[in-house]
Amino acid sequence: MLYITIGLFALAAIVGFVILKNWLTSAETSRTTVYLHGIFAAVALILLVVYALQNPANYPRASILLFVVGALIGFYMFAGDLKKKFSPTWLAVVHALFGVAGFLLLLFFVFG
Repeated sequence: MLYITIGLFALAAIVGFVILKNWLTSAETSRTTVYLHGIFAAVALILLVVYALQNPANYPRASILLFVVGALIGFYMFAGDLKKKFSPTWLAVVHALFGVAGFLLLLFFVFG
């Protein structure tokens, strides 16, 4: 289950990088790309929480916390985008940093 979670988070990161690159260069990003990023990350986070519930003595607590904070920031940015209120660039960078930190801690948990 953790390998699938890592794969989904990796896909979310790749799609997220495309979104961030487009944002920084003022290029257009398709809705499909944005939705895929959210779906990959949400399914991965759900799988990680299921793993935590199944293994309450040993699960990646810090990784889950970082992913949840990153997800909340992502929800905020997505909601603002739907209202045509664009988030500041620094918020997108912070969102990405939480995701990268959570991903690295997850890798250390699984392989470290």
